[in-house]
Parts: sequence; C-alpha cells; structure tokens
Amino acid sequence: MKHAYVFPGQGSQYPGMGKDLYENNAEAKALFEQANDILGFRITEIMFEGSAEDLKQTKVTQPAVFLHSVILAKVFGIKPDAVAGHSLGEFSALVAAGALSFEDGLRLVAKRAMAMQKCCESQPGGMAAILALADEVVEKVCDETEGVVVAANYNCPGQLVISGANEAIDAACVKLKEAGAKRALRLPVGGAFHSPLMEAARAELEQAIAEVEFHTPVCPVYQNVDAQPQTDPEIIKQNIIAQLTAPVRWTQIAQNMIADGVGEFTELGPGAVLQGLIKKVNADVVAESKSAM
Repeated sequence: MKHAYVFPGQGSQYPGMGKDLYENNAEAKALFEQANDILGFRITEIMFEGSAEDLKQTKVTQPAVFLHSVILAKVFGIKPDAVAGHSLGEFSALVAAGALSFEDGLRLVAKRAMAMQKCCESQPGGMAAILALADEVVEKVCDETEGVVVAANYNCPGQLVISGANEAIDAACVKLKEAGAKRALRLPVGGAFHSPLMEAARAELEQAIAEVEFHTPVCPVYQNVDAQPQTDPEIIKQNIIAQLTAPVRWTQIAQNMIADGVGEFTELGPGAVLQGLIKKVNADVVAESKSAM
C-alpha cells in the first residue's frame, strides 16, 4: 500500500503554529532562522506570538503555512510514495519531494503572496463555496452567468468553490441556489484566486519561476492543474505557472492517487482540512494529520 503526504493551503494557519518545532528540534530552529533571513523579517515572531489577524497579512500567511509544512516534512524525514498540495500547498509538496530547494521554494512563495496581493488590489473579486450540487451543474451555471466567474476549487464531491468578479459571484450564487445547492456561501477571502482575474499575478510569478531550477522529484507530484502524477521538471514548472489562474482539482487528485494504489495519507502542516476532504472522496482510506512533533 502506497503512502502519500499532502500539504494544506492558505486559510489553515493558526496562532502559535510551529512553535513546538522551533523549541524542540535543532534542525527545525535552524530552518526557521534561515527563513527569517531570506524573508527579511522575523516571521517566527508572528507565527509563534502573533494574533490570528497578524497571521492574515498576505506577506505572512503563505510563507507561514509553507514553512510549517516543509519543516515538519524535513524533521520527520518522510519517504513519500506520492505528494500533493492544495494551491499554496503544492509548493510545500514540491520541496518535500525534492523538486525545489527549501530556499527557492520560500522565495517563490513570498513572491507569489505579494503578486497575489497586488492583483487583489487592482482586480477586486471574491470566492463562494457551493455545497451539495453536482460539479457539472456548477460549471454550467458559471458558463451561463455574465462576467467572470469560474469553478476554482474542486475540494470533494459536493463541495466546489467558485471564483471571479463580485457581481458575477453574487449572480451565480442566486442561480445555484435555484438549481438546488444546499448552500452558496461567500468566503472571507481578499480576491478571485484561481480565476482569470489572477492573470497579472501569474505573469509576475512566471518570471520568478523561470529563474529557478527545478529537479526530478523523488516521487510523483500530483499537480493542481491536471491532477496527474508528474516527475518531469519542465512539466512541473509549467503546471505551477498555470496554477494561479487554473482550478485546484483536489477531488480528482485524491481519486487518482487512490486509483494508483495510495491507501494511506498524512497531512503535514497546520489544520486538518485535507484529510477530511480525502475521506469524503473515499471513506475507506487511512488519513491522518500532523501539525506538531
């Protein structure tokens, strides 16, 4: 039976995250201090002592979640048969699998966060969770709604997040409730992530990614864009560039991993969202989460 490691995205952060690692493991402490130097500010102080509001700052959130996940993976010395990450978590997965170095991964995540923040300010938008409706129905309603609104996060069967311009999101939510959605709930996020409105951020990140060396990973990386197991560094690079404006196909990733023989999943990083989503895809697999030593 294969064992996969999965890595959470933005939104799973919490005050105090990673503090036990820093205090109880010399390797972890050294990596956190290296991260402080690379970022140019002491992110550890915000992670360990800051409030939930402090952790919501864009320049903090994404690097914080990335660091917690990647440092856990290094401390545990994982030997995965496969990896995947949800949105931001894909960068953690790439570092855990050796496709990206720790330093390059952190720099790209920091640049990604700032590029997305700029995009949110220049292209206002939002996201909404649609519950208990078939994916095809959600896709059809988005296609038929005026303005920019697309399926953005295929999280698990019956849970799909849409993304786009605010007016289009509101209009789609009304139609989706009429079509039978149990809920169509606006999410407290600052932008239209994984939609065409992120194009400026995608272009900015593409330049940064082009300058970074990608390596052959130690195991397949199931990527957000196509949900397929990838090991070719060039394909991995192109998929990570496309990720910002493309949907996160998490449902399909979990289905494909299970079909390929993965029966055990460990989520590394803050929270336990992904293990729950995986169990909704297939209740028979073993799924656990680790956020501390």
